[in-house]
Amino acid sequence: MGNRLGASLSPYLRAHADNPVDWYPWGDEAFAAARERDVPVLVSIGYATCHWCHVMARESFSDPAIAELLNARFVAIKVDREEHPDVDASYLAAASAFTRELGWPLTVFATPEGRTFYAGTYFPPRSVRGVPSFAEVLGAVDEAWRERRGELHETAAAVAEALAAASVASTAGELPGPAELDGAVAMLAEDEDRLHGGFGTAPKFPVAPVLGFLSQAGPDGRRLAERSLKLMGASPLRDPVEGGFFRYATRADWSDPHYERMLTDNALLLGVAADLGRGDGAAAFAHLLASGVVGFLAERMQLVGGGFASAQDSESWIDGRRDEGGYYRRDATGRAGLEPPALDEKVLTGWNGLAIGALARAGFVFDDGVAIGAARRAADYLLDRHVREDGTLVRSSLDDVASDAVATLEDTGMLAGGLLELAAATGEVRYAEAARRLIDRASDAAAALHAADGMHGPRVPFAAPSGADPVLAAYGLALPSDPAEGATPSGITACADAAWRLYALGAGDRYLDLAEQAMRSVAGMAVRRPIAFGGALEVMARLAAPLVQLVTVVPDDDAAEEGAGALLRAATRRHAASVAAIVTDSQAREFAAAGFELFEGRTAQDDDATAYRCRSFVCALPVHDAGALEELVELE
Repeated sequence: MGNRLGASLSPYLRAHADNPVDWYPWGDEAFAAARERDVPVLVSIGYATCHWCHVMARESFSDPAIAELLNARFVAIKVDREEHPDVDASYLAAASAFTRELGWPLTVFATPEGRTFYAGTYFPPRSVRGVPSFAEVLGAVDEAWRERRGELHETAAAVAEALAAASVASTAGELPGPAELDGAVAMLAEDEDRLHGGFGTAPKFPVAPVLGFLSQAGPDGRRLAERSLKLMGASPLRDPVEGGFFRYATRADWSDPHYERMLTDNALLLGVAADLGRGDGAAAFAHLLASGVVGFLAERMQLVGGGFASAQDSESWIDGRRDEGGYYRRDATGRAGLEPPALDEKVLTGWNGLAIGALARAGFVFDDGVAIGAARRAADYLLDRHVREDGTLVRSSLDDVASDAVATLEDTGMLAGGLLELAAATGEVRYAEAARRLIDRASDAAAALHAADGMHGPRVPFAAPSGADPVLAAYGLALPSDPAEGATPSGITACADAAWRLYALGAGDRYLDLAEQAMRSVAGMAVRRPIAFGGALEVMARLAAPLVQLVTVVPDDDAAEEGAGALLRAATRRHAASVAAIVTDSQAREFAAAGFELFEGRTAQDDDATAYRCRSFVCALPVHDAGALEELVELE
């Protein structure tokens, strides 16, 4: 038995390299082997910091007897869901036909053509409360494959047909106005846990995209977001020592968390804290919470090269054994002599884009140089190592080696959005230009698809420039980009958000049209299911609100001056605006020369810091001090 996982660029696959199971990585080789041997395929999907993935690995995949059965009767494929999100999405959709308890590890049984005929999640080593053991499941599937194969193929065909039909179901609608958005806020408020924060009972997730929407959705929404984030920040969901948030909790009061710390959750919650830390009635707790998350990201999650790790494990070695949460349950002194839980050092383009954007936003609002520096280092790393010469993106890398996994739409949209936030925070136009190129490529890819073979249902104006995963495409298993959102915004939403930001910075009306078209493609469902479309609703809220632009220009030679100029810059950071930027005279000229209309003619008048507050590119008279800017805000 060869070791096919040892050289993988996924830490999750490497962790399974020494299993007695004859694992294949994701690829056509595995399906070809299944056809040659005439056996079914086991597709096991998880990720490196998943607690129950660790448990099933110890209990089942390390068991020689189970491995012997798997090797003799199946072809086993191990997939890192973070490296191959499209593969995970396709099989997760198929698994929904067999279980309502979706999650990871995801255990899928498929034909040699990749079609699912049975699926579940974690299976225990012994049957428990009606849940069969993994060995029993393997035995039953093997028997059915040998004796009732026709039934399995019928099931697989029915699942595939149902997915194909669902993929063209319309989720479109008109963009919501203030009344419809208020209705979405009211629906979320009905599900709010007023005692502990968050939504629902247990298990409970922070659903950061929903909090992002609420922070933009008027006073009622903002208060709901403040309550939830404040209670979560004071709960066991947040590590009080190192500042990061854990993935989720098994109890309504956020106790008994599952201790993995994800880059995505922390980036998005940091962005919410930054949004709540500006404007009238800014939440004082937000700055403290943001500082903790910035520290966690910069000190724990940022790698030597500049990129961010995907996650930190829930388990660590304590007294010679694996312990879930033992490290995190200790105070700073108790942790001093312990090895911290391992990082999944896989650098994901889209997830890093979220971190770049959140750090840039927090750095701008709270004048935090550490946050801005961390964002800039990550952005420079990705632009150097994850953007190829032909403009295509690398989905994932490990130790500066690029994975062959196909970049997804979320990589394009999330990186573009993060770069635009960093451009506004630093005044460096090169980040905005790189973001514009990314969104243009996604728009061009969608237009090419539409021209080639047409698109069913509402046209989505963005597509992944690198195309679908080739194995999924070859077997007819590729699905359109999923517009639904759980822990992160969808690729469609991320691209729409970046397009809207390009428009707000003056890149042209074309980008507003792209953002509106993308959001119309999901608007019908989003307002009915706000808990599953928080990111999309946040973009829709921005589209529905007045466009307020605030640019402060300082002379090139005194960008760090004290006095009135410093007060004006502080006011720029504090006041809520759709987009805000502080630039030098030369930076304003560079933005204007690159085609960003908002900066055209913006100068530091009379050699003094000057603020321009505009509504949809119609600007009030420029002002030179914080008091005058306050008066402009009050007049709106």
